[in-house]
Amino acid sequence: MSDEELVRRIREGDTALFEVIMRRYNTRLYRVARAILKNDTEAEDVMQQAYVNAFTHLDQFADRAKFSTWLTKIAVYEALARARRAKRQADIPRDAGAETNVMDSFPSSRRTPEAEVYDRELGAMLEVAISALPETFRSVFMLRDVEGLSTLETAECLGVNEDTVKTRLFRARAQLRRNLAARIGTEAPAAFQFHATRCDRVVNAVMKRITQRS
Repeated sequence: MSDEELVRRIREGDTALFEVIMRRYNTRLYRVARAILKNDTEAEDVMQQAYVNAFTHLDQFADRAKFSTWLTKIAVYEALARARRAKRQADIPRDAGAETNVMDSFPSSRRTPEAEVYDRELGAMLEVAISALPETFRSVFMLRDVEGLSTLETAECLGVNEDTVKTRLFRARAQLRRNLAARIGTEAPAAFQFHATRCDRVVNAVMKRITQRS
């Protein structure tokens, strides 16, 4: 079924079909959220909230726009809002009298099974390079080169004009070329895969939340 048909039937009360929407766009939303936040867990949280927001305001979706663009924009706004909140919290001075544990400043050495899978995949090197890009470049690169959105769709999702998208994409590619040379473009579809365990986790969590709202 098309997105429009799914939305129509969900609006009519077939809530279970929202799972189809999520499984269709999980990878895209994960990639764009992670591009902004650079954190897997935060990206999943953003996805869940974006889906709940979309479901709650499904009646506000205008058929004149593409549903995929509308949904992606919701995820982008949620990720950016979370990034701003994190920055504000980071700017708050620590209590001089508070005790701190020096080990808290070091990243955990524990690796998840999914992280180990990433390291074995061909796209692992590209993921590192993409993560090193400035956030404004990462989000454009994810939507244009990884997800394959058009310049117009990317501009609509990010709330910028098309010239800005083109400029940011050009600079993102240039920076990646310096690091990856011939690998650019051939490995992008393999990067930031949204594996089945994560897909199921997000879908189950969202369906539980929206069922409680119904």
